[in-house]
Amino acid sequence: MAEVAPIRLGIVGARGHTGAELIRLVAAHPRFELAYVSSRALAGQRVADQVDAYRGDVRYSAPAHEDLPALGADAVVLALPNGHAAACVAAFDATGDDPVIVDLSADHRFDAAWYYGLPELTRGDYAGQRRIANPGCYATAMQLAIAPMLDALVGAVQCFGVSGYSGAGTTPSDRNDPAKLRDNLMPYALAGHVHEREVSRRLGHPVEFMPHVAPHFRGITLTANLHLVRPFAPDEVRARYRARYAGEPLVRVVDGEAPWVSRIAGAHHVEVGGFTLSADGRRLVVVATEDNLLKGAATQAMQNLNLAFGLDEFAGIPIDG
Repeated sequence: MAEVAPIRLGIVGARGHTGAELIRLVAAHPRFELAYVSSRALAGQRVADQVDAYRGDVRYSAPAHEDLPALGADAVVLALPNGHAAACVAAFDATGDDPVIVDLSADHRFDAAWYYGLPELTRGDYAGQRRIANPGCYATAMQLAIAPMLDALVGAVQCFGVSGYSGAGTTPSDRNDPAKLRDNLMPYALAGHVHEREVSRRLGHPVEFMPHVAPHFRGITLTANLHLVRPFAPDEVRARYRARYAGEPLVRVVDGEAPWVSRIAGAHHVEVGGFTLSADGRRLVVVATEDNLLKGAATQAMQNLNLAFGLDEFAGIPIDG
């Protein structure tokens, strides 16, 4: 039997937390291998010295954007800050090279030419597109919390989000400074956040989002307040969520108390629960938790890469994690 060739993956901008998580997933994947990992801050250092799960010989490098196509990757993940992806994409366009590109930033989430990769909701829209926009972390939790009730909504959905400070990246700021976050909850971008616009566009329904940063490192708690067109009973609500996510290993509908963020850190799935109805049955509160670095970013990127190469969508993803 002929040996199956590995799929070579390049990661651009891998200094941050999400890049490290993606490298860990690649290290355990049956088909993907690292072609290159770019980081100006870490250039020359061994990837294995920074990410203990990786055992290969690749070193961080700092190629110019125009040099990326010559590096020969079958797929490229752009793990760059918002506003920086275009130059990389333009470099591939200029040479006619056409690897699968997964953009982790918000730069292409509003571009109809790119597949929006939240597989549990958009898997049916994938038709071989080689340009994939990875959803935002908060946007993933919001959409999964709201989608089963989308046809029963009236008025805007209000979402109160709290994230660990890893969501603010590695560039120093108030929102990832443990000293400033200690005993604190820091609100920011309380109207017009990019994830608010992203979710409103994707669901075709207005969403109002109020994000906050907390002192823990990783994990999101998202509380969604939904107004309903008619009264619902608790069993009817739970049945909708169970039916919508039946067979989805990375979305778990939980009964009883609302899910806790402390239980989701390091896990690759989203938990949705805490279903609470008002006395008249016309207001529903739903809580979703996820690891912002995993299902909110790297794990979802791996789902999208697997889909793009015709592999099992969950290959290399620890389902029980």
